[in-house]
Amino acid sequence: MNVLIGVDPHKATNAAAILNDHGELLECANFAQDRAGLRALERWAKRFPVRRWAVEGANGLGRPLAQKLVAAGETVVDVPPKLSAKVRVLSTGNARKNDALDATFTALAALRNERLARVHPEDRTEVLRLLSERREDLVAERTRFLNRLHGLLRDLVPGGVPGTLSADRAARILRRLRPRRKWRSAAESVRRRLASELLRDVRALDRRISDLDERIRKEVEESGTSLMEIFGVGPILAAKIIGMVGNVTRFPSKAHFASYAGVAPVEVSSGEVVRHRLSLAGNRRLNWALHMIAINQARYKGQGGSYYRKKVAEGKTHREAMRCLKRRVSDAVFKKLMLDLEEAA
Repeated sequence: MNVLIGVDPHKATNAAAILNDHGELLECANFAQDRAGLRALERWAKRFPVRRWAVEGANGLGRPLAQKLVAAGETVVDVPPKLSAKVRVLSTGNARKNDALDATFTALAALRNERLARVHPEDRTEVLRLLSERREDLVAERTRFLNRLHGLLRDLVPGGVPGTLSADRAARILRRLRPRRKWRSAAESVRRRLASELLRDVRALDRRISDLDERIRKEVEESGTSLMEIFGVGPILAAKIIGMVGNVTRFPSKAHFASYAGVAPVEVSSGEVVRHRLSLAGNRRLNWALHMIAINQARYKGQGGSYYRKKVAEGKTHREAMRCLKRRVSDAVFKKLMLDLEEAA
């Protein structure tokens, strides 16, 4: 008998439900999120030789379990939490929920949807995702320190410090403030000392970001990706895109990929009125990456820049032309990712 095992993962427990091919619930159980609990879950599932797994949020809380199952040779699909929630509401007509119900509706969502992404073992893609996220954290921390440093310098320098602040510029400003003045207050002395400490923190973060950039560059080069053949794509953006997209085969077409990236317009037609509006859904971080590529292309001559200026000449506004260019960039990125996959195979 073929069964589908739905799992609703939590930090401390995993709720599981087994359905047959007709969507009938066979069993429900809860297992601890530890080694003993995972072994118990494995023994519980092995009673059904032909089985598939559906894990809610396999890229979030369900990642450890999903990866262990895949490593053991199991077939696992990722069920988005929003999808299982919609199935629950549509099936029950209300918002009633508990762990057993969540696991059951996770399995039902997978049973009724054949396009769910299959979970694959973590590889270089996951490495690039982790490095990219770490770089984002360091850059955000550096920005926070620079903003705080900018605030201190505003109080130390008459008229403030206009423009963009960097570590080198802040150092030059502090050197000009070095001579002591008899009328300096205790608060001003503390401000100068804190500014010096923040400057050291910013320089340390600059070094860490630079080292991480070099590591990302090497990882991207070793991956053999052709993404950097697209104008405007460097190692940092390439790593970010590869890490966020993962296995590109989960997208049946370039249109599905564009919808996931939020660069495909959403139809809002009614009756004889056919309209489309800007999509605010999709992966916004991926959308930002495509936007940065489009900005680089629009600024320079070449296919992307020529296409942008052609759309402007047709009467489109800057934003409309950029949206058209972003969709064009999305299609090019999808094509390169598919080509990389074919060459790797």
